[in-house]
Amino acid sequence: MTILQDYMDKHQGSAQKYQEALGQFPSGVTHDNRYASPFPLYVTHGEGALKWDVDGNEYVDYVMGHGALLLGHSHPDVVKAVAEQMARGTHLGANTEQEVRWADSIKALMPYVEKMRFHSSGTEATLMAFRLARAFTGKTKIIKLQDHFHGWHDYAMAGSDRGAPGIPASAWESMIILPAGDLGAVQRALESDNDIAALVLEPTGAHFGQLPLDLPDYLLGVRELTAKHGVLLIMDEVVTGFRIHPGGVQTLYEVQPDLTTLAKVAAGGLPGGAVAGRAEIVDMMAFTGDAAHDSVNRVYHPGTFNANPLSAAAGYTALELVAQGNINGNANAMADRLKTGMNSILSKNEVAGHAHGIASIVQLVMADCDCDRGICTMPHSEIKQAVAAPRVTALKRSLQNNGVDIMGRSAFLVSGVHTEAQIDRTLESFERALGEMRAEDAI
Repeated sequence: MTILQDYMDKHQGSAQKYQEALGQFPSGVTHDNRYASPFPLYVTHGEGALKWDVDGNEYVDYVMGHGALLLGHSHPDVVKAVAEQMARGTHLGANTEQEVRWADSIKALMPYVEKMRFHSSGTEATLMAFRLARAFTGKTKIIKLQDHFHGWHDYAMAGSDRGAPGIPASAWESMIILPAGDLGAVQRALESDNDIAALVLEPTGAHFGQLPLDLPDYLLGVRELTAKHGVLLIMDEVVTGFRIHPGGVQTLYEVQPDLTTLAKVAAGGLPGGAVAGRAEIVDMMAFTGDAAHDSVNRVYHPGTFNANPLSAAAGYTALELVAQGNINGNANAMADRLKTGMNSILSKNEVAGHAHGIASIVQLVMADCDCDRGICTMPHSEIKQAVAAPRVTALKRSLQNNGVDIMGRSAFLVSGVHTEAQIDRTLESFERALGEMRAEDAI
């Protein structure tokens, strides 16, 4: 039996749900990353590091809410906090104690944060960060690194290898796209253009470290260059915040950004985001009492679900657990066990490939590299080519057939509740998947 036929046989319920969804959504999905051929999985519930689909199949999960679930699915403390808040009100149309406690929990972990403003997503957070940077500096341009992802708004899509239907060309006139990892390119851009407001980046590299940066040297170099030229540094920690380190990448490497964007773990698995950083920048949104100033020069920011009580309760509960326990330590240890195990299996089976990554994010590349399996030194173009190869689709599908679900085509986002037994089960599934691929001449 082929991998594809096995997938179709084991997931007949998902196939049926997908046929229903095709009449409701474009391509039957509500997020581009969930599109899959011949159909995606339909999942009913999750608990801890496990989840189950409509056919009753159980998975060790490494999607983990697209990285939001550092505490795993349905953590009892988060469930309790959200349920109690729901009984008190989901939207009170007013300021709440919960939003203050949520902000306190962020500041307790991120020492460089002075003030913040909450949003409903990471995309909203980066959009506001760009606007604040332009308003504060009086300059118009933003430097963005090639392949780095900062949401789907018009400015963030600049430099994408995707098409741009619906985005006016003028939206990208204020964006400068530079090759990731090239400090010389940053220096030249800053020296030749005095209309640059900020530089934004994913601090571990594009796609949460799939295309790694040279850390910490690159971050330190960018910080030095931007500070020298009066340009703001925006660190997009939507994925890395509280995951790579309880205080984010900025705390791990002691690189102070001017603004930080947050979401995912920050909201405890519920919708929520934030722009945080230097008070004088974030206060561009503050009311001054000067009617003329406030109506013309203040950065406007509404949003019906900003700091909604449910997200606030989930957020502060999750972050207080991060601050109190060994969630990050366990996630990192399990990720290291997974990474070491996959590299051993690849070597034993003489399959070209390697697993790399830092902290609790493991990236699998089906191509050889002599890196230290931490920060990969393979050229980004070669990593992109390997990740896009047909064999990667076969591997993902075979892993799903064997009870493992991964993020996208190559990422394993490990939570603080994954166990050694679940990691070992994953490694067994990985080795079986390689055997099935070899039987089909996919590797």
